Amino acid sequence: MDGSRIVLGVTGGIAAYKAVEVCRRLVDAGAHVAPVMTEGASRFIGETTLSALASEPVQTSLWDEASPIPHTRLGQGADLVVVAPATARLLADYAAGRSHDLLTATLLATRAPVLVCPAMHTEMWEHPAVQVNLATLRARGVHVVEPEAGRLAGGDVGHGRLADPAAIVAAVAAILTPADLAGLSVVVTAGGTREPIDPVRFIGNRSSGKQGHALAAAAARRGAAVTLVTTVPGTAPAGVAVRAVDTADEMHAAVAELAPAADVVVMAAAVADFKPVAVAGDKLKKADGVPEIRLEPTVDILAELGAGKAPGQTLVGFAAETADVAANAQKKLVAKRVDLLVANDVSAPEAGFEHDTNAVVIYRADGSFLEVPLASKGEVADAVLDSVVAHRLQSSGSSKS
Repeated sequence: MDGSRIVLGVTGGIAAYKAVEVCRRLVDAGAHVAPVMTEGASRFIGETTLSALASEPVQTSLWDEASPIPHTRLGQGADLVVVAPATARLLADYAAGRSHDLLTATLLATRAPVLVCPAMHTEMWEHPAVQVNLATLRARGVHVVEPEAGRLAGGDVGHGRLADPAAIVAAVAAILTPADLAGLSVVVTAGGTREPIDPVRFIGNRSSGKQGHALAAAAARRGAAVTLVTTVPGTAPAGVAVRAVDTADEMHAAVAELAPAADVVVMAAAVADFKPVAVAGDKLKKADGVPEIRLEPTVDILAELGAGKAPGQTLVGFAAETADVAANAQKKLVAKRVDLLVANDVSAPEAGFEHDTNAVVIYRADGSFLEVPLASKGEVADAVLDSVVAHRLQSSGSSKS
């Protein structure tokens, strides 16, 4: 969303305070945020707070602004209009085409995409009139981030709580991101496999799965049908199907099933190189002495995929290194027959395992490479997918010629 102009509308609900965090996250992501507050919103948060965090001062009125037609200027200049929170009243006015303040006038004066994020008490959210208004807006192409279940104002619990700011910003990114992977099937692996020694202990590694999950989220945002094969429990990225695995053998089985039909396979997981030959049936006891654990190699999933890669499929491998990164990565790219090899020095500060940031070099089969300096794992994911798109365009052009 870097450089995108976003109008952020804030209405009069208790969840208005969360709009401050939404604004901050949008600005941090590079967006130019023009905030618009209704009269009701000013009862919950101050204009000064939002003005300080946004890209320009808050606007509140059709009549008191420097521009004689502020709603037209805002609507025509926007790449996206976001309303968070969107009250039942806002949804009703927008669905009916009623313009009575700057925000509703802007909504009617724009041809940009619109994202509404409802927030209200459960009884209001479930009222038939509210649901009819939402259905009307959806039919007109308005995007909706539905509220979550949880604690509400007054201590009640139920549906109606404004979606988490991170989810709202992710929805914004999805709307603004070009769908350059639309129509493609993408398989991503993530996390470190765990090879059991006994029912309690295992051989593992420090992979958190953050980079793989970021890749899956980015691919879905860019229009792909994504399946994430992961060892990491927890919430899946929006729009991503998940196949939960634990061991290298389980990951191998899942990938062997999914990869043949995939257009793109991204092997971001840190698959264990070895596993115990035998797994103890009961927990090993210290009193019994130091156990002898014999190891054997796990299946080389990436090499198997490279050897059997279908025509037109793009295969991306990862190499986590601590020394001779370039040499080891280029050797792995050739040996595994991959199209792209993403290498990173996991001993570097703030890069690799467990961090939210990463620094990588993307090697291509033609000998060229792209350096991605330290950035968030989401930004690294987009850089990798940019390379996937470029590779597929180049391959398509070569095949036609």
